[in-house]
Amino acid sequence: MKDLAGKHLVLTLTGGVACYKAAELCRLLTKAGATVQVVMSAAAEQFITPVTMQALSQLAVRTSQWDAQEPNAMAHINLTRAADAVLVAPCSADFIAKLAHGQADDLPSLLCLARPMDKVPLMLAPAMNREMWAHPATQRNLAQALADGATLLGIGSGEQACGEVGDGRMLEPQQILDAVIAFFQPKLLVGQHVLVTAGPTYEAIDPVRGITNLSSGKMGFAIARAAREAGAEVTLVAGPVHLPTPPGVHRVDVTSASNMLQAVMAQAQAATVFISTAAVADWRPEQAAEQKIKKDGSGQPPALRFVENPDILTTLAQSPRAQCGALFCVGFAAESHDLLANAQAKRQRKGVPLLVGNIGPATFGQDDNALLLVDAHVARELPRNDKLSLARELIADIALRISA
Repeated sequence: MKDLAGKHLVLTLTGGVACYKAAELCRLLTKAGATVQVVMSAAAEQFITPVTMQALSQLAVRTSQWDAQEPNAMAHINLTRAADAVLVAPCSADFIAKLAHGQADDLPSLLCLARPMDKVPLMLAPAMNREMWAHPATQRNLAQALADGATLLGIGSGEQACGEVGDGRMLEPQQILDAVIAFFQPKLLVGQHVLVTAGPTYEAIDPVRGITNLSSGKMGFAIARAAREAGAEVTLVAGPVHLPTPPGVHRVDVTSASNMLQAVMAQAQAATVFISTAAVADWRPEQAAEQKIKKDGSGQPPALRFVENPDILTTLAQSPRAQCGALFCVGFAAESHDLLANAQAKRQRKGVPLLVGNIGPATFGQDDNALLLVDAHVARELPRNDKLSLARELIADIALRISA
């Protein structure tokens, strides 16, 4: 299922060099299943041609409120009545000012003013020089536009076309796509604070060696993204993985199981849901060597003594907040065999209301997975799918449980 299937978006381009990104954005939106009607201001046509945007959207680009293609001469009315959203990308400082003051002197500003506000949301992806972005007038105008119901998708930072560096860049097309998709996701966890662990841990043997596992962190990161899409405040405690932080998620990086427990306990008091997705090492070397352990020529490996790591899930599940129902705990079990039996046993052992099982060797490092949801009464399978789709299903299941 494409994330934007059935959605009709009005992609509005205003003046700015970031118009070149709108071509890729249009391609990504259509690839995600949306139909895209492009509208361009006269200034936008100085940076990219309507021919390019028409080729990518497969629809005639609209540029004028006096368009003779409209039988009733009311393009500003007709364009938004069938729309699911208006997306302005790039959104210039000048256009933000128009929105704030209700100006309507061209087709883009007219359609934004004439759209049914209760049915057609307005999303903004600003793009301008850093000084223009920081100017009090721009910030004042933006605050007014947001107070009037517009949604700010975010602002990028970095090198700008003028050669300066700072805030004001338009988000990258993939970031805007992700934000649009998130906007349309059901807001099932508004008011909740979700704490998620993800990835492996690394237990040092010496300065250059250690014990870890094959977990990539992809499932945990997908769950953090899905929870944020659902409207929750999300904190992600991540082991040593190289994955981008999901938009809007607060990330805490850790290395070892002890580090992870410390980070989780620091965040747990504010959390209402804890999802223990990380593949935490069960044991660690009793003491890590301060220098690299060398071979001694005997042909025998060094003797290593191991101690058990603290159990993060059990610690949270047995906490007073979890026991009184203020913290809903969800565990994960990465098994190699007998998934149902092992998941049921682990759920009882950990004392959690919900345990999510999967076959570790079949999912570590992969982009898809299959899950088994086990509670005190039943076990429900979520068939193999991409991890983000499964994460959204899991978040929907958790939302139902905590609402009940």
